[in-house]
Amino acid sequence: MTPHATTGERAGRREWTGLAVLSLPTLLLSLDMTVLHLAVPKLSADLAPSSTQLLWIVDIYGFLIAGFLIIMGTLGDRVGRRRLLLTGAAAFGVASVLAAMSDSAGMLIATRALLGLAGATLMPSTMSLIRNMFHDPRQRTVAISVWMSSFMLGAGAGPLVGGAMLEHFWWGSVFLLSVPVMVLLLVAGPFLLPEFRDPTAGRIDVVSAALSLGTVLSVVYGIKQTAEHGVGLVPVLAALAGLVLGVVFVRRQRTLATPFLDLRLFRSRGFTVSLTTVALSIFAMGGVIFFVAQYLQMVLDMSPFTAGLYSLPGVLAGMVGILAAPALAQRFPAAYLMGGGLLVAALGVGMLTTLTPESGAATAVTALVVLHVGFGPMIALGTDMIIAGAPPERAGAASAISETGTEMGMALGIAVLGSVGAAIYRTEIGGRLPAGLPPEATDVASDTIGGAAGVAEQLPGALGAALMDAAGEAFVTGLRTTAAVSAVIVAVIAVAATALLRGVTPGDGGGHGEPPAGDDGPRGRGEPVEAGR
Repeated sequence: MTPHATTGERAGRREWTGLAVLSLPTLLLSLDMTVLHLAVPKLSADLAPSSTQLLWIVDIYGFLIAGFLIIMGTLGDRVGRRRLLLTGAAAFGVASVLAAMSDSAGMLIATRALLGLAGATLMPSTMSLIRNMFHDPRQRTVAISVWMSSFMLGAGAGPLVGGAMLEHFWWGSVFLLSVPVMVLLLVAGPFLLPEFRDPTAGRIDVVSAALSLGTVLSVVYGIKQTAEHGVGLVPVLAALAGLVLGVVFVRRQRTLATPFLDLRLFRSRGFTVSLTTVALSIFAMGGVIFFVAQYLQMVLDMSPFTAGLYSLPGVLAGMVGILAAPALAQRFPAAYLMGGGLLVAALGVGMLTTLTPESGAATAVTALVVLHVGFGPMIALGTDMIIAGAPPERAGAASAISETGTEMGMALGIAVLGSVGAAIYRTEIGGRLPAGLPPEATDVASDTIGGAAGVAEQLPGALGAALMDAAGEAFVTGLRTTAAVSAVIVAVIAVAATALLRGVTPGDGGGHGEPPAGDDGPRGRGEPVEAGR
């Protein structure tokens, strides 16, 4: 393949330093998604939340990030991406201090909600600023790879950093990690980050914003509730209501002279196929990775901190795959790199079908390394194609759509594949339970392996060990089946992505087809307002 053409103004030292600044809140945001789970026992003892309050403490952050991504991405296109990023950073820092100082469950829920709202400004703002700072296709691919690797690093470091802090400080200390990072962003941002906005975006349509929020929140709520509690009337109705609102939202955008979300973005083959590939891949692999984390803790009896250490090689392998993608993209077509990477990831997922309770951690860790190193090029080049498939003035909306697709894919993967694994667990555990269990203990242990672990702690040593052996066998059976299904799904995605993305490169503006932003030639490719350079 002929290497990508080098076009556009090349970035200099200022842009690369600005990228380092943009990577910090990204790392922090992904870290913040994981550290709270480790703090739950201590904050529960301190604040004594009800079961419902504890659920909202954990979930409301992710709910509001997912719900407001599209709104914030579109808002950034209108008011300025740097302005929105710095405003969100200030709000995130303040909310972090308030969360750390919370003295009641209600206050912590409120501050977590504010953290989610502020967090929704960070991801689309950082990604869209990268689109506008790096005009050269090669440099942009490298920049997005660095940005993606910082996100993975934060996710991998969460259990380690959180575990270390909780050993020496109170539970609120995990929230204070963000404060120095946000202060640095507020100080350096005005000097290193340029301002961009779309001068022709028009006013924000409040009705469309409300429909967008209602759509995403309803669907995500339905998915998450199904994942945690099984299929029920309320979650199903919530998801259906979200889908109805989504249809109304799309129909409204088609009637507006200046739509809240320009659906013409989806005319770009590179944008649409890459978005679908990323979302479906995360759907297929997210649920499996969730099961592996449980396997390390519940079956192999590791602490969260130790399980985090064993997961770290996979995270580092993913970073290698991501950072290698730009160099590989100069030698091979992006479609083949993405498809080949997904086939490697499918092999890693397939390795999990050999797990047993006696396998130990080596097989699981090796599978995670293979999975992540294959996943890296796909996520790096796929994200680059999504951003490159939109004109610069629509980069905020494109970034928000990308992040929303990722959130939806992860939530669906855990819900759907998690339900498959849970159903197999319930089927398998019935014939394995040791004799002598009280009826109420049998019901709890037969529901989830976490329930079995809780019951086992209350039983005499031999009986508790026998119960955990049975639960481990049943759980691993579900994990192997889920891994087999996921491996097939990833392999199919690999073939489809390779075929559909042939001839599309990250730097070509999205591939064949009509321009994604308008029918009026120069207007569709108009230059954004640029200031502060």
